[in-house]
Parts: sequence; structure tokens; C-alpha cells
Amino acid sequence: MTSRSEKIIAKEQKKESIAKYVKEYGALCSDVEKVDPRLYDELGIKRGLRDKNGNGVLSGITNISKIEAFETVDDKKIPCDGKLWYRGYRIEELVEGFSNKHFGFNEIAYLLLFDNLPNKDELERFSHVLGQLMVLPTNFTRDVIMKAPSKDIMNSMTKSVLTLASYDDKIADNSISNILRQCMSLISVFPMLAVYGYHAYNHYECNGSFYIHRPDPNLSPAENILLMLRPDKKYSDLEARVLDLALVLHMEHGGGNNSTFTTRLVSSAGSDTYSVIAAALSSLKGPKHGGANIKVVEMIKDLKENTADWHDEGEVKKYLSNVVDKKAFDKKGLIYGMGHAVYSISDPRATIFKSFVEKLAVEKGREEDYKLYSSVEKMAVELIAEKRHIYKGVSANVDFYSGFVYSMLDIPTELYTPIFAMARIVGWSAHRIEEMVNVDKIMRPAYVSVMKEKDYVSMEER
Repeated sequence: MTSRSEKIIAKEQKKESIAKYVKEYGALCSDVEKVDPRLYDELGIKRGLRDKNGNGVLSGITNISKIEAFETVDDKKIPCDGKLWYRGYRIEELVEGFSNKHFGFNEIAYLLLFDNLPNKDELERFSHVLGQLMVLPTNFTRDVIMKAPSKDIMNSMTKSVLTLASYDDKIADNSISNILRQCMSLISVFPMLAVYGYHAYNHYECNGSFYIHRPDPNLSPAENILLMLRPDKKYSDLEARVLDLALVLHMEHGGGNNSTFTTRLVSSAGSDTYSVIAAALSSLKGPKHGGANIKVVEMIKDLKENTADWHDEGEVKKYLSNVVDKKAFDKKGLIYGMGHAVYSISDPRATIFKSFVEKLAVEKGREEDYKLYSSVEKMAVELIAEKRHIYKGVSANVDFYSGFVYSMLDIPTELYTPIFAMARIVGWSAHRIEEMVNVDKIMRPAYVSVMKEKDYVSMEER
């Protein structure tokens, strides 16, 4: 009989053998798949589906939102302050409309889904339906979310979304009314999937306390997130309103971003809503998309740890200069939270967010941190302009401040990207419906093959 120690040794040897194989053949794959980068220019192929000026390849039409970062003056494209519209309304006007009056999530979700600002009765009815949908199947939390918990909450959410499909007897019904039902249901339960997923991870993997608070259907998503996350269920009005604003600002963004394009791409294949949203989640979780705000928080932490005095502007500027020169932080030359694929002079979301961030910093006693963020924002623009050739200008994007906000709300970093998903699922839902109504044709982009034809060689002759 094989002893336990022998089994452990055999298991380790197996792992070492596999690791050796994949290391060797991984290097082989890297060499085999390399393409001469000059071919992209010669063949007119736009890597990343963007030209050298950062303009995206046109792949569709949308009536959901619009971004503007340039204006035409004398037939010349000139960078301008960024503008963002949801269904024809400037984001600044929408935020002003609900700020200090009521929570905006449900109102703006209604607008994006139905292309209409709701009156009081319409909003109440919509909110009531979302509240009714705020429930998971019996034992779902125990049998799905609590089993095999993961530090990667986005993966946990994706697993949960795909499992929810098993409970839907109309999963393959792609009528618009059924898609709407499915989307509204997922919008309602996303906070539960994320927060419960975190609690399961925190308990089983981090030895933390475990508690599951049921959401209140009469509260806003922002209030419910804080209620479910905190042991005592308590939160201030300002905390909830700043989080509500963050959700609204992340809800939709022009249609060309990676996760929204993924939504349309998978929808075009005729796939079901759960598979579509799972694909969008997988796209959003990438550090180049939804995970950027985590990098900002990590960078600021590293700045504090590696400067003699982070209150000294000279020290901060020296650190940021080293970051750009690839000598500090992760040595990639990026000041995270600065710059955007579309915006040039300013990101309207960051501009709106900043004033609310300052109010929260005062309530939380984090004024010094806020001053640091503001200093980094100012210096980063100057340093990047000095050290890099930026064709369209650079400014702070919404991710620069969102991570700071979440830290002040005591939200764990594992939930930063899931919170983005809780907001963006509204935009994904609107784009899925728009794609299904208008296009009904599978996306089939083309690749230029640079493969060389070869004569077959038999096993004996290889």
C-alpha cells in the first residue's frame, strides 16, 4: 500500500514534470507565434482595433450614449474638455438632477434601458420590480456562492451568473421582453453575488467572520451594498450618495469599450443573456479595463512607502518622475489613473466625482490623502507632457479617484472591479437589447493570414 508521504512526493513530482513541460513549450509558443510588427502597418491592420491616433474602428451604431473628446475647428481636430451623454442628456445635467434629492441609480438605469427619463410613477414601478427581482434561488448562496470561494470575486460572479441560467426555464428565449426580464434580474442580484462572494472568500480563505445580510428592496443599490458588506449594516447618507454617484458614472461609456463590445459580440451569435453577461464580466476583469483603480491605490501606497515625506511636493514629483522613467512602482512607466483611450483634456466623470470625493474625505478625516491625490493629478499631467509625446493631451480619469473613494468606504480591494460590474451591467443590458433589435447578424471580423504552406511529413520522416 502506498503511504501518504509517497503520495505527496508523487504529486509534487507530477507538478514539477508539468511545470517543466509548459515552461519549455510556452517559450516555443512565444517564438512560433511572433509576427513581424511592421506587417501591421504594411497591411493596414489596426492593432487593438484602433488607429495610431487612438480612434476606434467603427463596428456599429448606438443610440445609448456618446463620448466627445475633440472638436473640429477650421477642419482640424482639436482636443477639448471631455463630454459624455446618456441617451442624449449630458452626464452633468443628470447628476445635478438627482444629487441631494434622491439616489440616481434606478432613475439612470431606467433612462438607459428605455430611452426616457421616468416620471415619479414610472420610477416607483421600475424600482418596485427591481426590488421583487432582488432574490436568489433557494439555497443558491450556500450551494453555489459559498462552495469553492475565490479571492477573484469577478470569477465567483461569473460562476454564479452561469449557474443562475440553470434556474431559468426560458434561458434560450431571445424575445426582447424575456431578455429584459433576465437583464433586470441580473441587475438586481449583482450586488448580492459580489458581496456574498466576498464574505465567503473572507471567511473560508482569510478566517474572517461570516455573515449574510439580506438586502432591503426599498433601498437603493448603493445603500444595499453598504448594508450587506458591513457587520453592523450602518452607513452615512453621504457614504451612500457618493457610492451611488460612482455607480451612475460607471454605468455606461460609449459602446466601444472592451466589455460592451464583448456584450454585442456574444449577443450577435444568438447566445443567451447569462452567457453574454458572463463573457462581459470576463472582459471587464482585465487590469487594462476594470481593474485600473486598484493599480492607483497600490501606486499611492507605494509612493507613501518610498518617499522620505509624502507631504513634500518635491519628493512626490521625484517619485512620479521615477515612475514615468520605469524606475519606480511596477516599472511599466505608467502613472495609473492618468490618461484615457478616448478623452484628452478631461474626463467629465472624474471632474464630477472630484467635488464629491473631497466632501467624503472631510467626513472621513482623510483630507491629507485627498491633497496628495490632487497633487499627484497636477504633477502627473505636467510630467507626462514633459516626458512623453502625447498627441491628444492627458488628464485624470474616473479610476484615479474611484479607488480612493472605495478605500474611504472601507470596501475591500477584491470588490473594486465587481462594483464597476454592478454599474456597467446596466449599460451591457441596454447594448444587448439594442444589438438584438437592430442587427441580427453575427460579427465575423477578418484576419490576414501570414501562414506559409508546407508539405506534409509522415511520422517516420520527421
